[in-house]
Amino acid sequence: MARAEVIVAKQLRETLKRGHPWVYRNHIDANTPEYADGTVVAVRCAGWRGVGLWDSEGPIAVRLYTSGQRLDAELITARVLGAWRARAWLRHQGVTAYRWLFGEGDGLPGITVDLYGDVAVLQHYGLGPAALVPMVVDALRSCYPGLRAVLGSKRRDDEAGQRTVLWGTLPDLPLIVQEHAGLRFVVDPLVGQKTGLFLDHRENRHTLMQHVAGMSVLNCFAYTGAFSLYALRGGAQRVVSVDIGQGLAEAADHNIVLNELPADRHQFITQDCFELLQKMTNDGRKYDCIILDPPSFARTRQQRDSAMQAYTRLNTMALKCLHADGLLVTASCTSQVGPEDFRSMVAQAAADAERRLQIIHEAGHALDHPVPAHFPEGRYLKFVMARVGPQW
Repeated sequence: MARAEVIVAKQLRETLKRGHPWVYRNHIDANTPEYADGTVVAVRCAGWRGVGLWDSEGPIAVRLYTSGQRLDAELITARVLGAWRARAWLRHQGVTAYRWLFGEGDGLPGITVDLYGDVAVLQHYGLGPAALVPMVVDALRSCYPGLRAVLGSKRRDDEAGQRTVLWGTLPDLPLIVQEHAGLRFVVDPLVGQKTGLFLDHRENRHTLMQHVAGMSVLNCFAYTGAFSLYALRGGAQRVVSVDIGQGLAEAADHNIVLNELPADRHQFITQDCFELLQKMTNDGRKYDCIILDPPSFARTRQQRDSAMQAYTRLNTMALKCLHADGLLVTASCTSQVGPEDFRSMVAQAAADAERRLQIIHEAGHALDHPVPAHFPEGRYLKFVMARVGPQW
């Protein structure tokens, strides 16, 4: 990898010194040449120095990895090993599916690795971090000798989930992994959303389990039913999972059978969640607990306002479909909507539904998704549990 230099506006010195890992394109000197993707660049800012990788696409021109002198295999291995050790507490609890590397949170901006048993799924943001993939794969292998395969995709934003084997031999699919409470899940990391399972909600699912005994539960945007499984394990009287995706009902049923949960207390409805909630509102049907975990409603800041409107409408309908003293469990993975904005949206939805609402629990993503204090952009997931009071 070649060496180059980038000069950054001096007013960013304190931000970079604290460890913010991004240098935006509009913050660099206008005379900076266009380097090849993955070029190692020395970033200089009013006496401060860092080392990162150049990216020719998007608003982020450089992702920073160190304030030291070198970006090499030794540094990469140290970061991967540090992240491996930091997840030991999960392995001790019997959890076999977790995020091994959370990009900026683990000192490797633009690189994520999810581990499913002995299969790792590596993804990268942009073209710059792609240069690190071979070194990351070698580091994964050295840290975990039991690893059987590393899968990867050409781009981190490859939502189609088309992946290739970067190293090793792919075992028979699907895989079976375990989370809290001994719950097991069927996962196929070659297809589907995310890398096979929404790992960032693992602790939130476990929290939900402790609150739903005896309740009727509606799980909207259920995917393969992870929240539903935790609800059934927690003693929910009846659980209805809803998602528009094809084949998800069969996947959820498979997970229920795998865990020997009461299939007679579960139903999967393949339908648009907005349409279902609207019909329930019109018909006066109600539940004790409604879970809302929709996909992201905005990919850019320009879409933020429309996303807030969609969240407000969704939560308002859900609140109208809850019994008094019912439980609203609502989440957002839209990074353009911050925690304060999300709480304000919940308050607005409660006002629109003419309900009083008590927030009893608030969280973000799971503990294997660490957010650096100097990088608030790393926190994308919001999770709120709220108790519904009587109408005003």
